[in-house]
Amino acid sequence: MSTDQTQEAKAPRHKARAREQSIERILDAAEQLFAEFGYHGVTLKDVAARIGVSSTLIHYHFNGKESLFEAVWARRAPVSAQNRLDAMRRYAEEVGDKVTVEGALHAWIDTDLNVQIHDTEQWLAFGQISAQANSAAGWGAEKMGKYFNPVVLALIDLLKKAMPGCDEATIFWGYHFVSGAMTHNMARTGRLDQLSHGLCSSNDFESIRQHMATFMAAGFKAICQCPSAETAK
Repeated sequence: MSTDQTQEAKAPRHKARAREQSIERILDAAEQLFAEFGYHGVTLKDVAARIGVSSTLIHYHFNGKESLFEAVWARRAPVSAQNRLDAMRRYAEEVGDKVTVEGALHAWIDTDLNVQIHDTEQWLAFGQISAQANSAAGWGAEKMGKYFNPVVLALIDLLKKAMPGCDEATIFWGYHFVSGAMTHNMARTGRLDQLSHGLCSSNDFESIRQHMATFMAAGFKAICQCPSAETAK
């Protein structure tokens, strides 16, 4: 192959890489802005200004703000969902018919806490976006349902096995309370820091991981009040 032919072959690959890098820069900036100001507080001009480009470039890659917001979700949410599904599947395979409430919650909770601990730079902003979505009707409920309903239902199935005498409605209520606490943690509001005068930190995900599943398991058992709800390991 001649030099000219080699250069011609490389050109499309170089163009594709440049396009991917451009999209990643846009998504990184959008993710940070949505985390800081919420969906309704961000415009495409804001995203363009954050990375120092014309808003025309944003429009070239994305068909409006909703298209950009969806791309932010599509980049992170499926990874989070699959990681938790895999963790619950592994847990179920390991324990067989000896599923516990606390074990199921650890499988569901700890996977997301671990990425917040070990890959904070990549996941902090999306965690905050998820926290906003989980408490917002309309756009928030739509995004949470689209990406995380299978994860929730997998957890519900595990909890039914752990508490066979508990009625299904009560288990869903328990999930509702856990879900709110989980995404509140992701918000990292700093309020805990103020209330405790620095004794605790909303950024201390090691402590959250240490305590949360145990605390929530006790709540499930209390509201279910069924003899088969075993004590935590």
